[in-house]
Amino acid sequence: MSTTARRAVPGGAPRTHMMRAGDLSATFLPEYGMLGTSLTHRREELLRFPADIDRAARDGTSIGIPLNYPYANRLRTPGYSVLGRRVELDPGSDWLITDWNGTLLHGVRWARLEWEEQEAGDTVLASRLCWDRPEMLAVFPFLHTVSMRVALDGDGLTVETTVHADRGEDVPVSFGFHPYIALPGLPRERWRLTLPRMQAMVLDELLLPIGEREDFPAYDHRLADLDFDHGFAFTTHERRMAIAGAGRRIAVEFLEGFPFAQIYAPPAHDYISLEPMTAPANALVTGEDLPIVRAGGSYRGVFRIAVGTEDEGRRVH
Repeated sequence: MSTTARRAVPGGAPRTHMMRAGDLSATFLPEYGMLGTSLTHRREELLRFPADIDRAARDGTSIGIPLNYPYANRLRTPGYSVLGRRVELDPGSDWLITDWNGTLLHGVRWARLEWEEQEAGDTVLASRLCWDRPEMLAVFPFLHTVSMRVALDGDGLTVETTVHADRGEDVPVSFGFHPYIALPGLPRERWRLTLPRMQAMVLDELLLPIGEREDFPAYDHRLADLDFDHGFAFTTHERRMAIAGAGRRIAVEFLEGFPFAQIYAPPAHDYISLEPMTAPANALVTGEDLPIVRAGGSYRGVFRIAVGTEDEGRRVH
């Protein structure tokens, strides 16, 4: 196992790190966005990932298992005020991402985040991101450190992310993840989608929350042609979402620090994203349910992608 810190070489090819455990393997880019680029089960790919990673990086395309930082999902305005600081963002910046409507979303492009590897082994990888570059502070003006540790075992991949307010100031927390998962060889209309009882965010035409919530009953049926791009708040201890079919089940388990979720499932594509979120969309603008890490403290978010059989899923539920 290596514990030597390593930093990405600007302009060089991204280095990969592969982990294996049982029937699973996972690949991450430890210095290039700490991006998860592959998760295979019995040699079949479970993630959506394009062949041309360079183009995805240039275009700011969200792929694999990306960290959305410092904010997940959308911001209603290109500016926000928090902890007495006013920030104005440029939607045209090549550091940021916008949606089809020009609305900012998903924070800084993953390819802009140069992480420093801290530990690498057969089943574990850890990296650190120092939030101190001028370009970063222009987006999110809070000096701090982010650490991420991923661990693979025979049943799944666990991702632990910690925000460290280690630079003498308070830090807002609004990050999330956007894992693109799929059941290989099975059309999405035949996937069985399992969701717990939650509260759904009421959205406007820009897919931004308007501050109201509705009860959302538990769901355990085919995905069929359902179209999701919706935010949810967990209301019970059941914080697990899953897809299943053709004998396989993939579940995203929200273990710690992720009280919100976004589900993204466009009918034209054979993938779904069950997204862990520390705060609801637009939280930096509204301040609603926005965690604040006090100076010297930390905030930890943990989720897991569990892979098993459909029978195991039925026993869980």
